[in-house]
Amino acid sequence: MSCAPTSSGAPEMEGGGSGEDRFIARYFRPIAGSQGALGLLDDAALLSPPPGCDLVLTKDAVVAGVHFFPDDPPAAIARKALRVNLSDLAAKGALPIGALMAIALPKGTPDAWMEAFAAGLGADADAFSCPILGGDTVSTPGPVTITITALGVVPKGEFVPRTGAQAGMAIFVSGTIGDAALGLRLRQDGDAPAFAGLSGEQRAHLLDRYLNPQPRLALAPVLRRHAASAMDVSDGLAGDLAKMLSASGCGGKVEARRVPLSAAAAASVKADPALFAVALSGGDDYEILACVPHAAVPQFTLEAAQAGVPVALIGETRAGSGLDVTDAGGHPLDLGSGSYSHF
Repeated sequence: MSCAPTSSGAPEMEGGGSGEDRFIARYFRPIAGSQGALGLLDDAALLSPPPGCDLVLTKDAVVAGVHFFPDDPPAAIARKALRVNLSDLAAKGALPIGALMAIALPKGTPDAWMEAFAAGLGADADAFSCPILGGDTVSTPGPVTITITALGVVPKGEFVPRTGAQAGMAIFVSGTIGDAALGLRLRQDGDAPAFAGLSGEQRAHLLDRYLNPQPRLALAPVLRRHAASAMDVSDGLAGDLAKMLSASGCGGKVEARRVPLSAAAAASVKADPALFAVALSGGDDYEILACVPHAAVPQFTLEAAQAGVPVALIGETRAGSGLDVTDAGGHPLDLGSGSYSHF
């Protein structure tokens, strides 16, 4: 797919401008390198969709104290704000072409915080070919709040919906599940017995997976070719899969033993088996769930591996409704609500 924006240097701002103008000129104009951003000198960006492509748009917000810790490194906060949106694009088979950002900051936010935030955002914008095209900056008496609208493209007619699954398809998930939820638990209670036996490397792995999600953009073209339905895991594997199956009008069954866990997550669950439910229902994995026709399973698995993204077959769709998650003996597991709830 040849869908890529054209980049050029942003022009320098002339004149003094308002306080907001100077704020934008200092922190965000240097990282707005796309021609479509118009140097952040206008009230809007200007883009022409690449020939033969459909636009895909998604928006997510992150709030201090809800989606990240207020004392997290500012660069990591910026990365998370962008990457959770890129994960949505990846699940639709889309590649990014740009993003708009609104940021609400408490008065007195230190210059050093903003400099690190802008540096982290700019580095990821470059790394993922997702230029910052504009947005808004406001002050707030509340916590730091960042809202990003990401724009992506897919070849016409190749968007991967949430609604395309049918009975008798294989259910896949990418990567490993539960690391972020366990990383959050570790951050909240590092002295819990479940984490006592972890190595320093394992602890760092769990903490990093919560702080720095990895959008699976490399899987996007593979999903377009082979997946009937897909979505990212943001609110928990069990709950998000149940949403996708419901949207598709079918049910499914997952064998819990097939759900891939990292060495760090497996060690934590072994020390405290109750954490297995947390791993399956906790949020922030940002892996990809996909329903794939059985005839396409071998090629899907091969191409995912070639793209550098591990995938695991964890279950199958069926007629009817609902999702059954079973243990090794085929007995249903109680996962509570099955996912994180925003309300």
